[in-house]
Amino acid sequence: MKKKFGQHFLFDRNILKKILSCSGVTGEDTVVEIGPGLGTLTNIIADRAKEVIAIEFDKKLISRLKENIASTSNVTIITADALKFDYDLIQNRFRVVANIPYYITTPLLFRLLKYREKIISMTLLLQKEVAKRIVASPGSKDYGVLSISSRIFSRPELKFIVTRKVFSPPPDVDSAVVHFTVSPVPLFNIGDVPLFTDIVKTAFSQRRKTIVNSLKKFDGIAEALEEARIDSKMRPENVSIEEFSRLADMLK
Repeated sequence: MKKKFGQHFLFDRNILKKILSCSGVTGEDTVVEIGPGLGTLTNIIADRAKEVIAIEFDKKLISRLKENIASTSNVTIITADALKFDYDLIQNRFRVVANIPYYITTPLLFRLLKYREKIISMTLLLQKEVAKRIVASPGSKDYGVLSISSRIFSRPELKFIVTRKVFSPPPDVDSAVVHFTVSPVPLFNIGDVPLFTDIVKTAFSQRRKTIVNSLKKFDGIAEALEEARIDSKMRPENVSIEEFSRLADMLK
């Protein structure tokens, strides 16, 4: 496998079956698998799902992938870049199940959430450190932009840890499976999502500063914090999503 694709193959069938079990896939579901590689997980999904759409970017893997899924009739292989693919081309609503190459984890997550009206859920095998940041709560060192941004339109839940030893080639870090229940509408009362996102990103770009100092580019920030009932001396990592939402409303 070329290093540029950053893919580490997982062949342990017990772990792959456990991933599928976490996904909630049924015989009625269309499943999109991103980065099917050699098709080990693809075959397991195909046994349970109504239809599997496997999106593979590495053209050198396609022939072996086709050989390995030759006995299945419900798998469609699409050669495409998952970061650019138009998921609206998929006719039905679908679930995503994937072992994602580490280097595209964050951009792919946000790319998929743009299609939240089409996606029922996502069950993703991610780098453990990224998974911890996604599910982190206010007050923890892992809580930040990713924790908040991924929760606007989904409910992420860390299901289990996967040791690096079961991959080929083994990565430098352990992995974790995170299941996201996706919502087409914001799960919080956020009136202006772009403004909310700008506030969060700005706050955490200087996370060691107090919230009032990290957000000083916004006019009237001290008054807005007071109106939103947020202690201006708090650090961003202690501010909840609900509080950031109230602050966005006040600044708007």
